[in-house]
Order: sequence, then structure tokens, then C-alpha cells
Amino acid sequence: MWRWLHPYAKGEASYRLLGRWLPWLTGSAVLTMMVGLIWGLFYAPPDYQQGDSYRIIYIHVPAAIFSMGTYTAMAIAALIALVWQIRTAEWAIAAIAPVGAVLTFIALFTGAVWGKPMWGTWWEWDARLTSQLILLFLYLGVIALYHAFSDSRTGAKAAGILALVGVVNVPIIHYSVYWWNTLHQGATITKFEKPSMATSMLIPLLICLLGFALMTAAFICQRLRNEILRQELHRDWAQQELN
Repeated sequence: MWRWLHPYAKGEASYRLLGRWLPWLTGSAVLTMMVGLIWGLFYAPPDYQQGDSYRIIYIHVPAAIFSMGTYTAMAIAALIALVWQIRTAEWAIAAIAPVGAVLTFIALFTGAVWGKPMWGTWWEWDARLTSQLILLFLYLGVIALYHAFSDSRTGAKAAGILALVGVVNVPIIHYSVYWWNTLHQGATITKFEKPSMATSMLIPLLICLLGFALMTAAFICQRLRNEILRQELHRDWAQQELN
């Protein structure tokens, strides 16, 4: 596997590979998101308890899931950067962190909007909510550290260490509803042996999950291309791309 990946440790090769992927990811993301959101927000039946207010699940759940997924991906990139000193992995940290931070903010905001009619409050120091807020601070810390040093490699190393340390928060977020007495509901889509949603509600949610996955990948690809170009401006191929 490493032999196959080795050529893409070079900035130019990664830049061109991501350029081939980007149109397909973007087009698929737009189409899938449109289908999932229109189906979920307008055509899925109302919930027998929550009525139409549950429909925010089609944004909240994918954002929450991929806020954790992108942090895990960032931690893997940090591990590769620290162990194998691959510069593309260092740049991936900078590309992933802002996307993950936005997803985390969306998850927190939509959770607050959903929590107001269900719990009677915008915010509660619930274990799931608190650990998700910590995730946002971790993302912001990684971004700040990456840009805090004049030497980009020193910044990438510091950001990578924080990313690796902070990854312990991801399982805490996931299992917090089981470990502590929490207002937040438990698993919905992962209970395949006894789903918590009707099929007519579940299918658009799964489509939204796929759409968010593709959208997240597209944003990361674009940001990583921009970061590679920024870091490689002194090379001839990068100058040609700009001209």
C-alpha cells in the first residue's frame, strides 16, 4: 500500500490527483444533497411525537457524524506526518481542520435549534453537547497552532501533536450517551437490528449522510489543493498553474 501511495507524497502528484477527483466529488455531492434534503425536509412523514421539528435531523446528524470523522482523518494525517515526515500529510491537517470546525459548528447550532422545542432550552451542559463543544475548541486550536509559527513545519508538527492528543475526545463524544446520564438521545441509524426510525424517514437520512460525506471530501480536496499550491509556489509547476 505504501509503495502505491509514495508517489503522492509529492505535492504536484497529489495536486493533480485531487484535481481529477474534485469535479466528480462536487457533482455527486450536489446531486445527493439535493435529493436527500428535499426528500427529508419536504416529503418524509412527520414524527408522531416531534412533528415536523425532527426534520433538522437531516442536517444535524450528518454534520455531527462527519465532524468526528474528519477529526479522525486529521489525526491519521497527523500520525503520518509525524512518523513518516510526509509534507502532504502536514498540509492535509491544515486542509481538514477548517472543514471539520464548520461541521462541528453546524452540529452544535442545529442541535441547539432542535433542543429548544424538545428540551425547553437552547443549551444544556450535557455530556454529548459538552464533548462536542470541546471538539470545536480542538479544531480551532489545531488551526491556530498551524499558523502560529513562522516555520510552517514547526506549526504543522505542533498542530499534529494536538490533533493526536485530541482524538481521544472522539470516542467520548460517541459513547457519552451511554456512559453518563444524558439528555441526548442514543443511537438512531446504527441500530440496524432494531432501527429507531421508519424506513420512509431513514432512507433520506442515509442519502443525506452520503451527500455530506461527498461534500466534506470535496471541500477537503479543494482546500488541500489550495494549500499545496501555496506551499509549492516556489516551484515551476505551481507557477504554471497560476499562469
